[in-house]
Amino acid sequence: MESRFFSSAIALFLLLLLALTPSSVLAATRKCQFPAIFNFGDSNSDTGGLSTVFGQAGSPHGMSFFGGPAGRYCDGRLIVDFIAEGLGLPYVSAFLDSVGSDFTHGANFATAGSTVRPQNTTLRQSGFSPISLDVQWNEFSDFHTRSQVVRNNSGVYKILLPNLRDAYKRLPKGETFSKALYTFDIGQNDLTAGYFSNMTVDEVRAIVPEVVTQLQNIIRYIYGLGGRNFWIHNTGPVGCLPYVIERIPVLASQVDKAGCATPFNDVAKFFNSKLKEAVVKLRKDLPKAALTYVDVYSIKYALFHQGRKHGFTQSIRTCCGHGGRYNFNLDIGCGGTAMINGTEVVVAKACQNPGGYVVWDGVHFTEAANKFIYQQIAGGQYSDPPISLHMACNRAV
Repeated sequence: MESRFFSSAIALFLLLLLALTPSSVLAATRKCQFPAIFNFGDSNSDTGGLSTVFGQAGSPHGMSFFGGPAGRYCDGRLIVDFIAEGLGLPYVSAFLDSVGSDFTHGANFATAGSTVRPQNTTLRQSGFSPISLDVQWNEFSDFHTRSQVVRNNSGVYKILLPNLRDAYKRLPKGETFSKALYTFDIGQNDLTAGYFSNMTVDEVRAIVPEVVTQLQNIIRYIYGLGGRNFWIHNTGPVGCLPYVIERIPVLASQVDKAGCATPFNDVAKFFNSKLKEAVVKLRKDLPKAALTYVDVYSIKYALFHQGRKHGFTQSIRTCCGHGGRYNFNLDIGCGGTAMINGTEVVVAKACQNPGGYVVWDGVHFTEAANKFIYQQIAGGQYSDPPISLHMACNRAV
């Protein structure tokens, strides 16, 4: 009897010890009041950056929520939009969009096609944005400085902006930068850029440490300017996206039950493991930072693997596209046209029920999928430390 009691006590002690690992102990448990969001990323969180520079993401993008194009490569809202809603904040304006933008509650530096590492190609050559993460950092750094110059009503802006009294109203206060939530969703394009430039899976895997180090450095730079609260998404299962598996065929033995290419997903998981290690290191190096690592990979893969269980009738098949086994055509994107009998006709149309699809256009997720992902991550079940979005200002020790 005593030995059973002793064994149970030991087991309970070990469970408590595991629960009190450094990644799950919080310095405090206060509810956060984030006044703003500053976002860095690619098309998964671009709210209009690329559209401003290279042309609007046209119809039928935006059809499910905004009623028309809204700078997003989606039929509606992105995860970052749902994060803003969840925090009671307005949608985050793209930094590059000067029309109708309000930066009082943050700015979005993400652009579709962005990578962590700068690419030695143009957008038209490769499809990848020249606005890589280092450029996004430069934009933020400049915004951080100049926004306060304008708010202070000083310097050259007295001459450049005669109506300076009103200009400050659309810019954040100085203290906003230290209290804001800094969100990251980037890295996917570094992997696909490698594949699309004929790098092998092993070669892409070899560049991952450098990519993660560069991302880590940007977080350090932002911390140096006073940023304290970081919400960092890992990368998704790129081997499940039609634009990858249609472009780079793999052996039948390398396709899993969900229809995803395992070699590409294995590299994505390797990237995520290195990113998580980097976040752990940053916690040690940045003593005042609250860093939350968010596992969106697992949620996204679940949508491909068990879509019907979560209310989706179509997982890999694309909602907005044209032809092929996935309703996806590399040459005719969502909303694309073709000449038929001498007339230009839209052939890549949207499905009637985007809410039943996981994939919107072969590359991006539908609003319904984004909402599902947000609902899973908001509570903290997929986070390290396991805290909710509203508690993400609390530092793990």
